[in-house]
Amino acid sequence: MDLDTRKVIFIKDFLKLESEKAISQFEKLLKKETKIDSELKPMSVSDFKKRISDSLEDSKNGRVTGSDQLISEIEKWS
Repeated sequence: MDLDTRKVIFIKDFLKLESEKAISQFEKLLKKETKIDSELKPMSVSDFKKRISDSLEDSKNGRVTGSDQLISEIEKWS
C-alpha cells in the first residue's frame, strides 16, 4: 500500500474518532513531528568530513558495535 493511500485511510479513520483525548494525543504527536522536521538542517561539508574522520578513528580503535551485538540489544528493548 502506498503512502498516499495510507494517508487517506488514516484521515477517514481519524474523522470517525469521537474521543477528545485521542484527538488531543494526535494533535500533540503532529506538533512534535512537524517541529522535528522543521528543526532538521543540512550538515555542512566540513561537519560531514569531521564525522567521517571521527567514525574511521572509532573503527580503528575498536569503538564499534557489531551487528549481532546490536540486534541482541534491540531485542531487549521490548
